Amino acid sequence: MSGLGLVLHPTRDVTEVVEIIERWATRHRKTLYVSEEDQHRVPSSVEPVPADQVASRADALISIGGDGTMLGALRSAVRDPKPVLGVHLGRLGFLVEIEPPGLPDALSRLLSKDFTVESHACLACDVCGDDVVAFNDIALVRQPGAGFVSVTLAIDGQQYGYYRSDAVVVSTPIGSTAYSYAAGGPLISPAADSVVITPAAPMAGISRAVVLSPDEKIRLELQPNSSPVVVEMDGLVFRDAATEGAVDISYRRDAGLVVRFDPLRYQERNQLKMTLLDLPFLPEQLRELLPEELRRRSQELPPPADPPPCATAGSAG
Repeated sequence: MSGLGLVLHPTRDVTEVVEIIERWATRHRKTLYVSEEDQHRVPSSVEPVPADQVASRADALISIGGDGTMLGALRSAVRDPKPVLGVHLGRLGFLVEIEPPGLPDALSRLLSKDFTVESHACLACDVCGDDVVAFNDIALVRQPGAGFVSVTLAIDGQQYGYYRSDAVVVSTPIGSTAYSYAAGGPLISPAADSVVITPAAPMAGISRAVVLSPDEKIRLELQPNSSPVVVEMDGLVFRDAATEGAVDISYRRDAGLVVRFDPLRYQERNQLKMTLLDLPFLPEQLRELLPEELRRRSQELPPPADPPPCATAGSAG
C-alpha cells in the first residue's frame, strides 16, 4: 500500500484525526491525498488532488465523519472500488467502525492487510439522462405546498401502477433502515440482495412497500399532474424542482468495499442500534454490549427491591 485518500466530513473539525493519520503516514512513508477543496483543512504534507482523483490515486480511503461521509467515500470509488475505513466523529453510525483512539492500530492492520472486506451494493440510476449512484436510497420528494409526487412504476418495461404520495423511496438493504423505514418500509437484512420501493404518506395508487429482485429494472416516470419533484441521492439533493422525466434504477452488486476488523462486534453494535427501530433486545443481550467496566459494575449492583404491595400489578385502586 503506497497511498491513502482522506474523505472529510464537510463541516466538523477533523484536525485531531487527520494529525493522527499524518503522523502514522510519515512514520511509514505513505502518501496521503485529499481533495483540493479540503486542502486548507489538512497539513501541508497531504497532497491535494482533484476530488474525482482521490479514490483513483489511493490504495484505500479513510472516511472521517459519520455514515454520510462514509457513503460519499463509497460513491467516490464506485468506478474502481477501494477499501474504505470509517472513523467516527460525533454520533455513532451504522457503517463506521473505528474510534479515533483506535486509529493507529487500525492503520497498521490496514497496512498488513489484517482485515476483512464487507461488500455493499448500490443503486445505479439514470436521472433524466444523468448518471448517479446511491448506496442507501434514491428518493423523489414533493416540494412543500405544491401538491404530491405522482409517478408511474414500471418493472422490466411492464407497467405496474402509480404512486401519489409525499415521496417515493427506492432503497438498498443497508438503506432500508433509513428513509424507507421512516416511511413505513420493512427492515431488510444486509445479507439479502433486494430493492425496496416505499411510498411516504400515500394518498392514492400503490400504498405499501414493494420488495423486488436485484435483477429487475425499475423505472419511475413523472406524470403531468405531479408536484415539482426534488430528487435526493443518499439524502443529498441531486436535482431540484424537476417537473418531467424519468428515473431508471438498477441494482449493482459489489459496488463498495468497507473495511471490517471485528465483524462480530460490528454486528452486535448494529443489533443494538436496531433496538431503536423496534427490535428489542433481552436484558442480558444489552448487558453484553456494554463496555467491560460498565458491565462489571452492573453485575455488582444489588437486584432491585420488590415494590410495596400497593404498587404490585393487579392491586386494587
